[in-house]
Amino acid sequence: MNLRFTVALAIALFVAGISFAASEDKKHSFGFKEYDAFHDLLHPLEHEALPKGDFAKIRSDAKELIKRGDAIVKLGVPRGTKAESVEEFKKQLDAFSKALVKFGGDAESGSDADLKTSYSAVHDIFEELARMLPRKSKH
Repeated sequence: MNLRFTVALAIALFVAGISFAASEDKKHSFGFKEYDAFHDLLHPLEHEALPKGDFAKIRSDAKELIKRGDAIVKLGVPRGTKAESVEEFKKQLDAFSKALVKFGGDAESGSDADLKTSYSAVHDIFEELARMLPRKSKH
């Protein structure tokens, strides 16, 4: 009887874990593939590499992060953005583009301190852009 209970509990926890992981993935969807792709690479850098001071990892992922960031800039102001937010969105996209360039230079030849500063600027502006994204209604 204990074995059955233990096996049933293990299965239940496994299924709950899969469900939780699936819901976590959806929680991070921004509704725009360019933002999702950028965040998929940004997240481990922000929450794993940066806290450990692993600037080699940030440098090694820089070109891909910049490529994904450029896709956000190319997307421009997403359809559905409120009219009163369009100009601010454009300003943030311009700042993001400039931050990506600075980050790229620091990733190639800047000090770790410079890299940390420019990476943080990219991260912070991305977060601001993500907050401004139009939310797709869930019907």
